[in-house]
Amino acid sequence: VLFRDDEDTFKILIATDIHLGYLEKDPVRGNDTFVTFNEILEHAQKNEVDFVLLGGDLFHENKPSRRTVHSCLESLRKYCMGDRPVQFEILSDQAVNFHYSKFPWVNYQDRNLNISIPIFSIHGNHDDPTGTDALCALDILSCAGLLNHFGRSASVEKIDISPILLRKGRTKIALYGLGAIPDERLYRMFVNKKVTMLRPKEDEDSWFNLFVIHQNRSKHGATNYIPEQFLDDFINLVVWGHEHECKIAPFENEQQHFYVSQPGSSVVTSLSPGEAVKKHIGLLHVKGKKMKMHKIALETVRTFHMENVVLADHPDLFNPDNPKVTQAIQAFCMEKVELMLDNAERERLLNPRQPEKPLIRLRVDYAGGFEPFSVHRFSQKYMDRVANPKDIIHFFRHREQKEKNESDVNFGKLVSRPASEGTTLRVEDLVKQYFQTAEK
Repeated sequence: VLFRDDEDTFKILIATDIHLGYLEKDPVRGNDTFVTFNEILEHAQKNEVDFVLLGGDLFHENKPSRRTVHSCLESLRKYCMGDRPVQFEILSDQAVNFHYSKFPWVNYQDRNLNISIPIFSIHGNHDDPTGTDALCALDILSCAGLLNHFGRSASVEKIDISPILLRKGRTKIALYGLGAIPDERLYRMFVNKKVTMLRPKEDEDSWFNLFVIHQNRSKHGATNYIPEQFLDDFINLVVWGHEHECKIAPFENEQQHFYVSQPGSSVVTSLSPGEAVKKHIGLLHVKGKKMKMHKIALETVRTFHMENVVLADHPDLFNPDNPKVTQAIQAFCMEKVELMLDNAERERLLNPRQPEKPLIRLRVDYAGGFEPFSVHRFSQKYMDRVANPKDIIHFFRHREQKEKNESDVNFGKLVSRPASEGTTLRVEDLVKQYFQTAEK
């Protein structure tokens, strides 16, 4: 076995997008984020990790409520303070790593504090620095000495990312971080070569380079994401925050030859297919330049079951001209929901730590002349059985393909249209043109 718990092996707990305080006023789901945060820190303590690495969006709100901050401080004090000695040292200049902090050094080296598990975190887009002082919720935690906030760039013009250099025995990690920045702006900075990752002068090839980032990874628009090939190829592992789907097993980017791990969120914040993937956190072992990621399934996460129904696929059951078709559809949907509830209940019997009411989402495609029914009445039947009774059903219409005969097209109509109508300009394109000319 390559990874024993020895003096040369870093053990790092990896998590991201914890969204503390999400739906905190909801009578059923209000405590979900706090309970799961405790579970994450419990795993850190049980596995005696060297440190915890968070990829942003620890908080759901930019100004978290008192209750959320209090609950967070409570957890950090409970799990991260104690006598267990920290086994690694910091070789970089901490005044550079934590330059915007009033206490620019790592919390476990503060002799007034007794830290057993240091946490390093970048900020996300939900908890980014705002206001005249450019403070964020993480700065409060870092001022209290409970967390180390890094990866903060002050400049809008250019970014120099200076790593925190960590050493444990013979293993050395260069930890790079970049807190969330609006995607288009960062995209442009990468294109204009304004982002520099500084490397240690001494034997630069002996470092394990770990980069934490919190940006769009999937393409949301021409420049509204960060392509992986923008990142430097000397990196060994990228921990990618912000995307909520759990793809935590490191995946190799074949052009750049680094690995990307996307831990995903630890709470479901949107009833979408990506969120239905089981939630995990990672236990990362690093020894020399080798790494191993061990997945840990989170047990306190509320289960989420999702199904799609396309009404037009069941011509034997539903005929839009039948006056009683709506009752038939409703009965069909109830059957589907009952099945999902049965599955959720079976899953819960295997895991007593799971909250009892599941999240259920039935997506109904009603294209083909059908009418949606009242979701309000439908959901009243499930008030006591699901965690999201108000939005169990989501009606949508897939664009229907118009099967027209080509001979029906009237070419006269097409020609006579004034040219200006066809060239509608989008604001994004105008802005892009503006910047392109400005840069020239």
